[in-house]
Amino acid sequence: MGTKIWKENYLYLMDHPTDLTYMRRALELASIGSKDASPNPMVGCVIVHNGKIIGEGWHQKYGGPHAEVNAVASVEDQSLLSESTVYVTLEPCAHHGKTPPCADLLVEHKVKKVVIANEDPFPLVNGGGIEKLKAAGIEVQIGPQNKDGLNLNRRFFHVQKKRRPFVVLKWAQTADGYVARENYDSKWISNAYSRKLVHKWRAEEDAILVGKNTVKYDDPALTVRGWEGDHPLRVFIDRNLELPNELKLKDGALPTICYNLKKSETLDNLEYVKLPKIDFMKSLLEDLFRRKVQSVLVEGGSAILHDVIDSRLWDEARIFISENEFRVGIPAPRLIGNQISTQNIEGDKLMVFKPYA
Repeated sequence: MGTKIWKENYLYLMDHPTDLTYMRRALELASIGSKDASPNPMVGCVIVHNGKIIGEGWHQKYGGPHAEVNAVASVEDQSLLSESTVYVTLEPCAHHGKTPPCADLLVEHKVKKVVIANEDPFPLVNGGGIEKLKAAGIEVQIGPQNKDGLNLNRRFFHVQKKRRPFVVLKWAQTADGYVARENYDSKWISNAYSRKLVHKWRAEEDAILVGKNTVKYDDPALTVRGWEGDHPLRVFIDRNLELPNELKLKDGALPTICYNLKKSETLDNLEYVKLPKIDFMKSLLEDLFRRKVQSVLVEGGSAILHDVIDSRLWDEARIFISENEFRVGIPAPRLIGNQISTQNIEGDKLMVFKPYA
């Protein structure tokens, strides 16, 4: 038997091999919805009867059935549900959104027990699902894989707490500390493997953000290439609307936002959004939050990276350090944070940082 702790009338499981095994499986299922579930959290569900998994499901797409609904539907013999334990990575919802409350579904089927990895901080849930289950006489346990659940949905939990998107900084710098040459040319600092990894990251985030100089000198498309996944929302800054129209980000091919100080206007897939000069970056993130953007990958250039760092609006930084040297050029941003990992990418060193608490 594992250690159990009572907290606020709920039983928290600290270590129970069987519960951990089923919850790990639920977390695996949840991760399948890593892109399509957004802006909802990733959720997985496993239903167990007498030590055997009889149903599984995950939240496959925003607006579609939740994990519990899919798991219950997958159970062939529905009469077994009343003697089954439901393992779900996040507290079942208790409100009518795009779908009916999952807590009501579990109550309807009179499941025996529900084991939850994390409570849901969303205001319309926030303990309501647990209370519904308990009021119906269903045993509720909280705790297995709590840290893994928090990490899996760190963007969702972050948005609920800070009311702005989760911001990931990314840049590549030379061994002698430059992000571009003096003429702003940055091709190529990192190697092909590192660049492919960046496209994977683009597919994992809701939006990608760059500044005026990056658009001017690199003319990026900011799309996912060489990797399977959806393109993120393309976002760029052009405060005084100085960039020409003959750019990939203005081609109307994909939804794109230009944040500026001059005007608000929509032209096909390109939307201009006027923001105040004071707290420009904070206002930008607040606008993306209102659009239900949960995460932003900031790819540069140097000025916007400095702005985000100085404003303390970042949540994770991924820095490639190559073996190349420029000797002179545009210096890399200086970042102070807690280094959490280092990885070798075929000669490039990838360092990941988080802000100090």
